[in-house]
Amino acid sequence: MSTDPTLRELELLEHIEHNPDATQASLAVQLGVAVGTINWHLKRLISKGYVKVKRAQRRKLRYIITPDGLAFRAHLTVDYINTSMRLYRRVRQRVGALLLDVKESGFDEVRISEGERDIVDICRLSCLEQNITVVEETRKDVPLLSIKGTQVALVWPHETGDSYE
Repeated sequence: MSTDPTLRELELLEHIEHNPDATQASLAVQLGVAVGTINWHLKRLISKGYVKVKRAQRRKLRYIITPDGLAFRAHLTVDYINTSMRLYRRVRQRVGALLLDVKESGFDEVRISEGERDIVDICRLSCLEQNITVVEETRKDVPLLSIKGTQVALVWPHETGDSYE
């Protein structure tokens, strides 16, 4: 489960929608968080009218997403997509500029450091589009696209540390 509270709620709503009979314990396992975290989010979603609770059996509860909850989930989904696309465009623009520097310096190969998988994928895609070969990170004779979180910087072969402009 994400550390972003709105993304947590989106994930929780999606799980509840697919399995309204899920227990707080099973939701906690599926989302990789404590039962108390699930309980907190459910109470919040219930108090806002996004989820209703019905007693299915004596000790069994059923979580039902309300129409307002469906609208809220749709809103969270659109926000998530917009945020993701902004990040994608920003990283693509940054990597494109760095790869232009690589080409202007006479290189046609780069290394890519380990990092957030999606950011690494964006770097690889950008290299493919620019006809720049990605080589093993152990090669120290070519520039490195160094990834720290969502930031990408270029480290030249002769530099010892990361260079974040």
